[in-house]
Amino acid sequence: MSKLILEAKHIVKNYASHRALNDVSIAVPEKTIFGLLGPNGAGKTSLIRIINQITGPDSGEIFLDGELLNRAHIKDIGYLPEERGLYKKMKVGEQALYLAQLKGMDKAVAKAKLMDWFERFEISEWWNKKDRRAL
Repeated sequence: MSKLILEAKHIVKNYASHRALNDVSIAVPEKTIFGLLGPNGAGKTSLIRIINQITGPDSGEIFLDGELLNRAHIKDIGYLPEERGLYKKMKVGEQALYLAQLKGMDKAVAKAKLMDWFERFEISEWWNKKDRRAL
């Protein structure tokens, strides 16, 4: 049997009175491509958000490379949603800062580094804009 890179065991997630995930378990072998397929409302995004530690499960466990999922794993997980995944009401700089913090960066350090990169790419004027179409 192949080594498992990701394993979710008995995941349950509720939102108010709606159960999005009901005892979901998956096992993803190392060096494989794996997709989550299902209709809208099936819980795909809820599971991905739990794996990326954006939200937590109400019960169940996630293992990454044999270890119980923890904050240190954030740097090892990538996520590319089908939709843009950006928050339309957030300004560009706020969005970049939020994403950096999701990956475990300290807010002050992230802001300093982001400001530096915005200056290098000559896009500093976009920091406080909400319209990202011109980027």
